[in-house]
Amino acid sequence: MDDTKIRNIGIMAHIDAGKTTTTERFLYYTGENHRIGEVDNGEATMDWMKQEQDRGITITSAATTCYWRSHQINIIDTPGHVDFTAEVERALRVLDGAVGVFCAVGGVEPQTETVWRQADRYTVPRIAFVNKMDRLGADFFRVLEDMEKKLGEKPVPLFIPVGSESSFSGVIDPIKMEYLTVSAEDDGETITRSAIPSGEEAKAEEWREKLIDSVASYSDEITELYFDGKDIPADMIISTLRECTLSRELLPVFVGSSLKNIGVQTVLDGIVDLLPSPAEAKPVETINAKNGKAEELRHSANGPLEALIFKIQVDPQAGPMCFVRVYSGVLKKGISVYNITKGRKERINRLLRMHADRPEDLPELKAGDIGVIIGFRLAQTGDTIGAENHPYLLERMQFPNPVISVAIEPSSTAEQEKLHKALETLAMEDPTFSYKDDAETGQLVISGMGELHLDVLVTRIKDDMKVSCRVGNPQVSYRECIKAEASGKEEFSRTIANKENTAGISMTVKPLPPKSGNVLRITASTRDIPEEIIEAIRNGINGAFSGGIRFGYECTDIEADVTAIEYDENTSTPFAFASCAAMAFDRIASEAGPVLMQPVMKIQVSAPSEYIGDVISSITQRGGIVLSMESRTAADLVTAEAPLEKMFGYTTVLRSSTQGRGSFSMEFSHYAEKTS
Repeated sequence: MDDTKIRNIGIMAHIDAGKTTTTERFLYYTGENHRIGEVDNGEATMDWMKQEQDRGITITSAATTCYWRSHQINIIDTPGHVDFTAEVERALRVLDGAVGVFCAVGGVEPQTETVWRQADRYTVPRIAFVNKMDRLGADFFRVLEDMEKKLGEKPVPLFIPVGSESSFSGVIDPIKMEYLTVSAEDDGETITRSAIPSGEEAKAEEWREKLIDSVASYSDEITELYFDGKDIPADMIISTLRECTLSRELLPVFVGSSLKNIGVQTVLDGIVDLLPSPAEAKPVETINAKNGKAEELRHSANGPLEALIFKIQVDPQAGPMCFVRVYSGVLKKGISVYNITKGRKERINRLLRMHADRPEDLPELKAGDIGVIIGFRLAQTGDTIGAENHPYLLERMQFPNPVISVAIEPSSTAEQEKLHKALETLAMEDPTFSYKDDAETGQLVISGMGELHLDVLVTRIKDDMKVSCRVGNPQVSYRECIKAEASGKEEFSRTIANKENTAGISMTVKPLPPKSGNVLRITASTRDIPEEIIEAIRNGINGAFSGGIRFGYECTDIEADVTAIEYDENTSTPFAFASCAAMAFDRIASEAGPVLMQPVMKIQVSAPSEYIGDVISSITQRGGIVLSMESRTAADLVTAEAPLEKMFGYTTVLRSSTQGRGSFSMEFSHYAEKTS
């Protein structure tokens, strides 16, 4: 297919905004599904995992392909729960455009802001769909204000709702000045365009003026026609809107109710008309693996092969399924390709296009395509696939560190090997999951992004992978930092197998602001010092960062600066410098006032106003600090920060104090010194 007719898009939003329901309608109206799958009865195509059907939430980003107006639309339906933020991150990394789904009642909710920031980081062009206009408390115009205030966007409604809540009946198209309604008899497939209902004309005219005013700022042609009092063609408005969407100047907004099938087909039109094809998406940045030089890579099927593995899913029969986005060149079935990240060749046994969990075999994947490679054994999330003579790496994705852990043990010795294999599989699939043997306690500890994340993973281990195991109570993943700056010098000298090994390093360590991460700098002169020695120093210090200073936890927010290197070409070895660097960091950091750091979470609680006093009290009792309060139509919103260790079991407390009417979301904010 002509790549100008391909759209790679994601559906993103806060939990319960209706992403999966909207996607199910897309699949139905494009003919991909013959009936509509519903989330509430566990029949949604995109929520194909058993746990997704049982819990009624999206856990893994599912990929599917459908066709609309002769365009191929590759859709990734991402999770809304903050514990699965990695799924959103890796989807956004490979998409060209996105549809943000907003609840007409909740507006811009906490996780919406989080995914919006993630999309900003990758400069993904977006359109918005305000869903659930049939719900009690729906307010389209308040959601537009929310988008301006909280997201810093310039929303431009392309459709206006007629009525709201139970009286919501259809939408007005202010470009063509028509009223659109759907037929209930064929699940909304037939759209009827008619005259604008009486009493709605003034509102339609007002929003048409606003729409033209918004686009006229970006088109002299529209401005001239407007001042001359002439008709402005609809396709001129749409083409200007498209340019503004791609440049992120304006945010086109659609409105409807996916459950009532209203407004969904207009969003499909918006995807085709307003979001970029792979050929229009901005060039991607690549880095030469040999010399570190950056270079822009433009989309081209005739260019050198360049593709990114953005997700791995392990199939019991087929093995690792590597989800891949091709940026340049062509991937063909049966050939060997070069994994630039790993420096190894691997063979492509099969190429697939996924329709949620249903595969379709393909002979090739061209630039702009998203598909699945079967046959790779060494690949990991974030690996770049390309040609050996063109070793350019695509930017790796950044994932947050796990903040919560539980101890896990097999119920019998016979289950031990099965458990380790299950953990290996989960770690391969999920970059925010990790496991390790705790040297002090002898326990096997698994770590993740939150209680729900670990609960989902443990359920997969027990139910999907059939491993009988016991799980302990959640524990916090602490970190270590330092309070002061310190400098020192370390020398290493040891004779091994009659060979002398020497090294000398001077180093300064200092604390950094929260969220900085660890920084390793080498300001010492490295002239005449071999690269393997510099690499050994880096490995030694990075290993020391992981091992901690006093408490055995990983370090965070520390800068280590190597200020001098004593190198002797006769006796200095990489082993000596790796050991010397680690010893230098351990000794100097231990003199800089090491402190234990605990994860502090950003919490947002939504509850009816009569319960807000109890909500604030429940947060402050847990050592939390309330940052802001916001009154809303359906419920008030409290934003706070609190240490993670005090928030275990908060769901139960909130339910009882709000009679089941409160909900909350929690995401990692920063590490702070543990004082008690």
